[in-house]
Amino acid sequence: MSAMTGAEMIAVVVSRGGEAPVGGLEAIAECAGNAVVVDIDAFHPASLARRIAGLVADHEVIILPASPDGRDLAPRLASELGRPLLAGAVLVGSGTATVARRGGLILERHAVTGPFVATLQPGVRGVPVGLELPDPVSLPPDPGAPSKAGDRTAPDAEVLEVSAPDASDLDLTEATRILSIGAGFTDPRHVQLAAEVADALGMSLGATRVITDRGWLPFERQIGTTGAMVDPEIYVALAISGAVQHVSGLGDPDRIVSVNTDGSCPMAALADINIVCDAPSVLIALADRLDIEVAPELRSPSDPKGTVHG
Repeated sequence: MSAMTGAEMIAVVVSRGGEAPVGGLEAIAECAGNAVVVDIDAFHPASLARRIAGLVADHEVIILPASPDGRDLAPRLASELGRPLLAGAVLVGSGTATVARRGGLILERHAVTGPFVATLQPGVRGVPVGLELPDPVSLPPDPGAPSKAGDRTAPDAEVLEVSAPDASDLDLTEATRILSIGAGFTDPRHVQLAAEVADALGMSLGATRVITDRGWLPFERQIGTTGAMVDPEIYVALAISGAVQHVSGLGDPDRIVSVNTDGSCPMAALADINIVCDAPSVLIALADRLDIEVAPELRSPSDPKGTVHG
């Protein structure tokens, strides 16, 4: 198969209120700016897939961001067009697609010999400066909708309830505020304390690979090349040195706070605020400020009530 051009690849991006979803601009950049943008209020993915199919059927490759709406729409669009779906791609290239499996621990490279649909993981590629969301298109009527009054409506997903987001279990790829812990934490009770502090601050809890390898957090909480690719507004790194495997999954946070005893570590060089201090002590001090109970065994004998030294 010859190298694909931008005209052969097209992004399908579902926006709400004119806002780009997580990974939306990345999907557009992957397709060299070629995109169909649909702005919606209510999400009916089966109907939407039928209405979009005719607009994109001539394109060899269709890419959707792996946002919540994109993950719902992609399999329906693939089915509507009779194409395979390659979910969780990190790279779509000339006749190939590389997809992440097992939480990013494995990358599989697939040879592709015909048209296909793919979802692109947020945070895996950059976005050119100045790239903006194109104007939304006007969609044609749903070809699968009832043709006359009294007909039964075509089956579709129905929203039963919308729950308020919970930062503690929010998908890290969608989190705007993340508190992460690294190798400087040596007791699993620190992890539970970090989770409580993060929850009280309205932040999602992340970690480096050493924490997940110990079994203290699930791999879904791991950030980096073998974990989640994130792009938060605020990133607080506790006892994280900033190895390239970790920071390459960090995106471009607006603010980074580093807490580490090594004031010259790579993470400190990236940080907007660099605190040279023992990270577990800072965590305990935060817990005290937030009136969160701390196990006495986690405190230093000389620090019975959260005095921070450093």
